[in-house]
Amino acid sequence: MAESGGVTISLTSDEALVLFALLHRWEDANRVTEPEHRSEQVALWALSALLERELREPFDPRYVDLVRSARSRLARVE
Repeated sequence: MAESGGVTISLTSDEALVLFALLHRWEDANRVTEPEHRSEQVALWALSALLERELREPFDPRYVDLVRSARSRLARVE
C-alpha cells in the first residue's frame, strides 16, 4: 500500500493562533469527543504539533491578549 502524500494548508496567523488555542482548550477541558477511530486522535495531535512548531505566540507572556486580539480580528471577517 502506498503511503499518502502531504497536503499543504494555508492559514492566516490569526486563524492558526485561534485554532491552536481552541485545540488546546478542548484538550485541557477533555471536551474533544471520543474519536471514532484512533487515526482521528493522531491527526488532531499532528495538527496541534504543526501549529505549535509554527507559532511563537504560545510562548509569549502576552499569549492571552494575543489570542483575544486574533479572535476579534477574525470575528470581523465576513
